[in-house]
Amino acid sequence: MDRETDMPGQITKLSRNFILIGIFAVAMGLLEAIVVVYLRQIYYPRGFDFPLTLLSPRMVAVESSREAATIVMLVSVAIIAGRDSLRRFAYFIHIFAVWDICYYLCLKVLLDWPPSLFTWDILFLIPVPWAGPVLAPLICSLTMLIMAGTIIRLQETGCMVRIGPPEWGLALLGAAVILFTFVRDYSGIILSGDLHPLLRDPAKNGELIEAVARYRPTHYQWGLFILGEILILCSLMLAWRSAATRRPQ
Repeated sequence: MDRETDMPGQITKLSRNFILIGIFAVAMGLLEAIVVVYLRQIYYPRGFDFPLTLLSPRMVAVESSREAATIVMLVSVAIIAGRDSLRRFAYFIHIFAVWDICYYLCLKVLLDWPPSLFTWDILFLIPVPWAGPVLAPLICSLTMLIMAGTIIRLQETGCMVRIGPPEWGLALLGAAVILFTFVRDYSGIILSGDLHPLLRDPAKNGELIEAVARYRPTHYQWGLFILGEILILCSLMLAWRSAATRRPQ
């Protein structure tokens, strides 16, 4: 067994990595918030709100590339810090969660936004815009922190943490349900009967972008979101119980 502890009483290597990548995630959250401050000054000088300001296809591509690059950075740090796939997964969701929470905290400090946890935000752009109240991604981030902390803590105590197909199945199903609540609005616009032909006609992409930019979300599927959270927490509970039975004596 790989015991990543230098000496009794000293901080373990797992915990040290956990702290260091957390610091990295805080810096990433601040950086992301600063970029958004610039973007909102340009595109939303009176404050961010729906419907979205119409962006050119080029700027949509630029923003999507920036978001993709951010995810690559987070994944790369997790791979470097972790010594096996499970630790890398734990480090990644830890980085992602801290980054997301610090991002919104920094926006609150820098822009006094959002005015409420139920304020809607654009969360991501790939492959379609994700939208939802700020509270939803924050709850997801807290859940990821719990998952990451549980995995690392169990490994620190010498438990053999193995996440099997049932646990992964529940977690992935829960994540898919939550993802659906984020993308359903804009996906519905893109795939609606009136706009579907636009997908086959590149010359009309501008009309599609305008339709997306006119949309103002009003209702979030909290019931489905809670279901997704329950599925993920059930998967974590199963993994914890399984690891507890293999706890060294």
